[in-house]
Amino acid sequence: MSKIKRRDFINGTLMVAGASMLPYGCSNPKILDTIDPLYYPPALTGLRGSHIGSNTHAHARSWEGKSDWGPTTDLKEEYDLIVVGGGLSGLSAAYFYRQKHGNDKKILILDNHDDFGGHAKRNEHHIDGVMRLGHGGSQTIQDPQIYEKPSQEMLANIGVDIEGFEEAYDMGFFNRHKLEPGTYFNKEAFGVDKLVKHPYCNYPNFMEGLPKASMSHEEAASQAPLSEIGREQLLRVLNGGVHLLDVPEEELEAYMDETPYYDYLKNTLGVNDPGVIRMARYSINDWGSGGTDMLNMTLARDGGALGFSPVGKSEMVLGSKYIHHFPDGNASMARLLVNNMVPGVSEAKNGAEIVLSKFKYEELDKSGKNVRVRLNSTVVNVQHGGDPKSSDEVFVTYINDDKSYKVKGNGVVMACYNMMIPHIVPSIPEEQAAALKLQVKVPLQYTTVGLKNWRALSETGVGFFMSPGNYHQSVLMDFPVSIGGYEFTNGPDDPCVLQMVSCPLGTEGAPLADQFREARHKMLVTQFKDIEEEVRGHLSGMLPDELFNFDRDVQSITANRWAHGYAHPGPGDSVKIGRKPFGRITIANSDSGGYPRADIAMAMAYRAVNELG
Repeated sequence: MSKIKRRDFINGTLMVAGASMLPYGCSNPKILDTIDPLYYPPALTGLRGSHIGSNTHAHARSWEGKSDWGPTTDLKEEYDLIVVGGGLSGLSAAYFYRQKHGNDKKILILDNHDDFGGHAKRNEHHIDGVMRLGHGGSQTIQDPQIYEKPSQEMLANIGVDIEGFEEAYDMGFFNRHKLEPGTYFNKEAFGVDKLVKHPYCNYPNFMEGLPKASMSHEEAASQAPLSEIGREQLLRVLNGGVHLLDVPEEELEAYMDETPYYDYLKNTLGVNDPGVIRMARYSINDWGSGGTDMLNMTLARDGGALGFSPVGKSEMVLGSKYIHHFPDGNASMARLLVNNMVPGVSEAKNGAEIVLSKFKYEELDKSGKNVRVRLNSTVVNVQHGGDPKSSDEVFVTYINDDKSYKVKGNGVVMACYNMMIPHIVPSIPEEQAAALKLQVKVPLQYTTVGLKNWRALSETGVGFFMSPGNYHQSVLMDFPVSIGGYEFTNGPDDPCVLQMVSCPLGTEGAPLADQFREARHKMLVTQFKDIEEEVRGHLSGMLPDELFNFDRDVQSITANRWAHGYAHPGPGDSVKIGRKPFGRITIANSDSGGYPRADIAMAMAYRAVNELG
């Protein structure tokens, strides 16, 4: 492969000679009615998610025990409710509080990031005058029919039309363009750059409308760049499954729950080839919250790991379609919640209109409004005004622009990363603090790439690539959704957004928490230029030179890194112990439900609000 001349991306967007490039807004808006009207985070590219600076003060508090940020300014602001964390759970908490106590109640939502929504992050790519959307984390309204009733009513009230996705989602897109799932083996890990039109797993099954691979297992195994022994073992795995287990039917589920997936591979199927093991470890990516080396057989089967074929829709309800997806993922839900509570932030009247609505961020934190959203504000201390059992006031200290500020609320919902709570609420009971410190997060990265066209994908006939040798373990065209005037890419000559998913792993076989910690460290020290080189090498190796040129075809890159991504529960009853109310402080976030789903985040918000009374 010829060496491609390196270009410079300015904050993730290609700087074209002679073209002007205006900033979308400052990265650090001031508080109190002074947000620049040009401030518009969704259009920022480069390193996003837990962007540079977003965790600086939180890490100083938790890692170094820092407690002194200089003089604290008492803003003399009083609220009925203060919400710590502006993700889906925090925004839902504010909504449910208004539903219960009235729209006249004063609420302040504080978030350490430069945008609201948490993992529900909107990525805008502007390509040759066309806007293409992608999601930066929270993806889809999964199984909306099993959402708890308050959450279902909330979605309806803010303008989400669940039935409308049946028409908005183009089920025929992939068949119409003859796109199948495939696997890219890179030279670094497998000795050769090779594309095979077979996924070797069922992870692509989450993409509704994507056809099954037309290639047989025998042909797929023969084409894999493995040794002869490796190909023989791979075929055994592809033809494997639960039917090979010599276990009585009444004991099967218990056996699978107790048996590690790797034991099944190595002992039942006799697999020891490192290439096959690598393919297996990376076969379900973010679904498994880590590598398959830490999963039992049940979880591996449900996630569609290598060797379980065919499978259903994993944890989705029987008959449910995985189509309830806005073009920017669940960022539209976050935008709808803010639109419902903050007058003047948008002119959108429903979920369809929200997609193309450009938000007025200068309206988020204006005095006189009942609900205010204050960004770039890291909460470092929350304490009652007296005895937590009787106090009716809570003081919240946060850092904005390296300055310390204090506000007062009648109650506080902690909708932030739960493991941080003992550092922020130092007076919380010792048993509860210990339980909260056991909660962890899975590091994840969702990189979106703005392409000027997708001719290379069209010609190769692949729309979803598994990549077991790469930093990003899968690459896919986004969900084909057109809604509210927004049009998904129509054909190969049109711009599109590629989604690249990375679930960084630690040392194979190490305890899960240790793996997360190791992977998190690697993620935090990785710079954007390194990610750009990863994307460059990945796409250039995967797609034919005559069809794809990185310098010519890539317009922009947004790397949404989440060092603290999916919720992963601690052992035993630690989740239930950790979320107990503490005086006028209650705890939300999907962490407090022990599972990384949007409906869990909403349900935990509803519980936390009701615990405040």
